[in-house]
Amino acid sequence: MITARGLTRRFGDLVAVDSLDLHIDKGEVFGFLGPNGAGKTTTVRMLSSLIAPTSGSASIGGTPLGRDNRSIRQRVGVLTETPGLYKRLSAWDNLMFFARLYGINDAEKQAEKYLKMFELWDRRNGLAGSFSKGMRQKLALARALLHEPEILFLDEPTAGLDPEAAKTVRDLIESLKSEERTIFLCTHNLDEADRLCDRIALFKTKLLTVGDPQSLKEKMYGRRTVVHLANPRSGIEDALNLPFITKTEWVNGRLLVSLSDPETENPTLVRRLVELGADVQFVNELRISLEDLYLDLMEGNHESA
Repeated sequence: MITARGLTRRFGDLVAVDSLDLHIDKGEVFGFLGPNGAGKTTTVRMLSSLIAPTSGSASIGGTPLGRDNRSIRQRVGVLTETPGLYKRLSAWDNLMFFARLYGINDAEKQAEKYLKMFELWDRRNGLAGSFSKGMRQKLALARALLHEPEILFLDEPTAGLDPEAAKTVRDLIESLKSEERTIFLCTHNLDEADRLCDRIALFKTKLLTVGDPQSLKEKMYGRRTVVHLANPRSGIEDALNLPFITKTEWVNGRLLVSLSDPETENPTLVRRLVELGADVQFVNELRISLEDLYLDLMEGNHESA
């Protein structure tokens, strides 16, 4: 659905995006993660045909960038960092204006659908400039969805939203995925990306790594079992003597054991600990957060990734 090859954008001497290679399938929720200034918004602007790349190529739904940009813009919806609404127009008039640009036949029905979805129907005649940040964000989302795009570029879609509205957006993303719409999600909310995205890319001008969140964490950190013991004692780890253990260490009185396949190896590990006289209270897998992976990669600790 979205393909980029060597996509590059320079602004004078500044390289904002450097030789980006990507392929995103139809119906995929793809997270694009990186710090401020990494080039995420520039990437979105190129892929949505708002600005031209300096070099490289990309195609959106099979249409190459630069060949029929009008067609690409009709097929995508974009939520930018700033809502970009007409503040002196009402919420309703904002949507009607954009509906005319998109040539939507059932514009009023579509506007009503999304204003009600984002709980803005009662404020439809209010000026956009009088709305709170969260309300403007919801109105901008309604505008991006108005023409039912195949591909949706979302730049911080839950920024400024209260928890209930943020959940509405997350539920919407999951429902759009079930309709096989493709979503390109830029976010600083790493927990949100971990839950919503089929795959993520960590990006800082250049692509650092790409893959599904769990596989990336396992690739960089491996899998570790945490064993809670009633009588932790140093030296027991040396007596374990099991061939599948790659590393053991004590952390805050708990034994951390690195394994390749905890599902099949944990029972043997527990039996061996009991044979050695250990009182095992419980066993669980050490969960590495996406935040840990993100920070290590952004700080340059990504050789193992």
